[in-house]
Amino acid sequence: MLTGNNLYFLIVAAIAVLLVILIRRSATLRTRLAPLAPYAERGPVAVFFMGISSGLAFTMIGATLTTRLKQDGLDKATITAFTLGFLVYNLKPLWAWMVDGVRLPVIGRLGQRVSWILLAGVMVILAVANLALVDPAADLQATIVAAILVGFAGATYDIVIDAYRIETLEPNQMGVGSGMTQYGWKIGSVLAGSLALVIAARSNWHVAYLACVLFALPAMIVALLRGEPTRRREPVRRRGLGELGASIVGPFTEFFRRHGAWIILAFILLHKIGDTLGQQALRLLLDDLGFSNDEIALYDVVIGFWAFWVGLAIGGVLYARLGLKRSVLLSLVLMMISNASFALLAAAGHSNIGLAGAMAFENMASGIGGVTVIAYFSALCDLRFTAAQYALISAAASIVGRVLTATTTGKLVDNFGYVAFYWGTTVAALPGVLLFWWMCRSGLIDRSIGSAGVAGEGDVRAAEPEA
Repeated sequence: MLTGNNLYFLIVAAIAVLLVILIRRSATLRTRLAPLAPYAERGPVAVFFMGISSGLAFTMIGATLTTRLKQDGLDKATITAFTLGFLVYNLKPLWAWMVDGVRLPVIGRLGQRVSWILLAGVMVILAVANLALVDPAADLQATIVAAILVGFAGATYDIVIDAYRIETLEPNQMGVGSGMTQYGWKIGSVLAGSLALVIAARSNWHVAYLACVLFALPAMIVALLRGEPTRRREPVRRRGLGELGASIVGPFTEFFRRHGAWIILAFILLHKIGDTLGQQALRLLLDDLGFSNDEIALYDVVIGFWAFWVGLAIGGVLYARLGLKRSVLLSLVLMMISNASFALLAAAGHSNIGLAGAMAFENMASGIGGVTVIAYFSALCDLRFTAAQYALISAAASIVGRVLTATTTGKLVDNFGYVAFYWGTTVAALPGVLLFWWMCRSGLIDRSIGSAGVAGEGDVRAAEPEA
């Protein structure tokens, strides 16, 4: 017989699907909820389900794998070294061109995007299944390789899902579609992580990981049902190595010709260090404080999940009312303070109220930042190189934090304890806050915005580079 905890993640998913159906089909609800109508359009709904699949691989080698390794008896330094698997995500610009230019045999007739979604989805399923079958305690090297393969497959899935999202949404749907993608990503990651915890507590981690491969399917199903995106265009034909080289270096040269480009890059690299360090050690903290798998799943789903949704909504309001600069600065401050909340939790010990408060604040701050900071990074792009530049910016945004978590997190926790560690992550976030404040005061933010952030610029086709 299923308990409330077991059913909760299923109920959340069912409610989300029912709300989408009701909003689309009920004339009464459409009238009363007119401001929400854009969220029920076909394009945003499609990318919502694609976002669910996008979060699977990242979750399986993130907090879920950390908990699994901790419960298998591995030491903290070894566990945090597994974050090197995340570095694969930072390398995805190196092979993103293949998704655009390489036609797959046989299934390629389904279309460039659909065929690559199917291939990448199968890659994720096989990679997660492989990670499910390895035994970290018996073969650590095989587990490391399996985690890296999951990272590669997940990064490839993200590349093609992002391309499908951009090409299936109309320009006036980009904001709503981006929010729906984040909603889907959060739902997919929370449900997959919670399902793994619940099953592992009642069976084992092998079964838990195998069950989670189901979350790779929504994006594949959407692609098969909808077919190729309506705005899909064949890439510019490259006649030789010169044109190929220009397409690779063009996004770099355009960005670094801007005023203050190196300062902007410094902010991109620094702004997320504290948050990344803190999140990597979170499951270690909760396990050492004695929280059970069911408690972690309960508070992460019930508190963290809904707080993140609220944060995304607040972030949209703040961005509209305060503008880019003030909303981004506020979100950076809130994300810095969220690390301090875990320092307080570590000092308090096993406290369900403390865990609920810390999870609520951290997820709400992440939701707000997920709207405002991503909006700023999107505005940095030149419309001629939107996909390439955003892939490079998003990869750079997390690479420093991931390298540090892989090499120092476990040692810092062992040497200083959780309380000092989390106060340290709070301080580590301060340079990013101060740098952005200076960029606002000096006018650098306004001068650095790309054509994607300027109203009245031409559409994507007008900005497309010539062959």
